Amino acid sequence: MYLRHGTFSYLPELTDTEIAAQVRYALLNNWPVSIEYTDDPHPRNTYWEMWGLPLFDLDEPDGVLAEINACRSTFPRHYVRVNAYDATYTKQTTALSFLVQRPAEEPGFELARAEGADRRQIYSVRSYATERPQGQRYGG
Repeated sequence: MYLRHGTFSYLPELTDTEIAAQVRYALLNNWPVSIEYTDDPHPRNTYWEMWGLPLFDLDEPDGVLAEINACRSTFPRHYVRVNAYDATYTKQTTALSFLVQRPAEEPGFELARAEGADRRQIYSVRSYATERPQGQRYGG
């Protein structure tokens, strides 16, 4: 299974050059960038762990790439994504979000179906990754 998250999720993995181009685009639009990671990529898990603070003061992608690489090396078996926020709407609005790392093996999800009142079908999604404790979900 190949999990789809954010912009570019149906394209091949982005290279560091392509990541830098997207970060540069965000910075040119005055969108602050942040980096997040998780080992529970459930579609409703929108609150990932933040890597440091949002990078408000950067105007070149080199600093963002350094932080991305630091996060990747610290969490080599986690999902890592980059978010860019557009503050022009006077609230936190995600303008761009894309994955920059995923685990080598993605265990996928179970779709469970239950029958409710009046034969109504109720569905729920459970990540196979959550069968293991946090921090041990992807490999040894």
